[in-house]
Amino acid sequence: MTAFIAVVARLSRLSGVVAAGLIAAAALVVCQMVFLRYVLNESTVWQTEFVTYALVAATFVGSPYLLLTRGHVNIDLLPIYLGRRARFALALFAAAISLLFCLVVLWQGVLLWHEALAAGWRSETVWGVRMWIPYLAMPVGMGLLSLQYVADILGVVTGREPPFGIAAGDRP
Repeated sequence: MTAFIAVVARLSRLSGVVAAGLIAAAALVVCQMVFLRYVLNESTVWQTEFVTYALVAATFVGSPYLLLTRGHVNIDLLPIYLGRRARFALALFAAAISLLFCLVVLWQGVLLWHEALAAGWRSETVWGVRMWIPYLAMPVGMGLLSLQYVADILGVVTGREPPFGIAAGDRP
């Protein structure tokens, strides 16, 4: 179980690196697009579409890293004032509902990706990107996020991690 949690943590960190790379690539492409348009007075073909797909992919692919580092918005007023058992139950309930949501989005993302791949969908722009490529970010991101939720649930159940990252004595 410890090995599973460690592997998932490594995958989540890798997803954070990939997301950061996508954001950096999008920023570079925006700079290139501005230079082409306003300095060289040339038109751009693929840049806007690439930036949009890269930022959406960074959102999906980077989400496991965000969960791993607890970088998401977390309203912890209720968990702080709950007792140890209630906090544990709430943490498991919240993680289970979140995992269920991620699994539904994963399934729908796989269906969308497969349909785009099988039907040969292309964007209706001049660039004409094969749509299965940007659609792949949804099932990959949601699959990794689901694994991170499973690892978090295992961490709480086995006592390796406190529920909501709040230790027993952390009360205001």
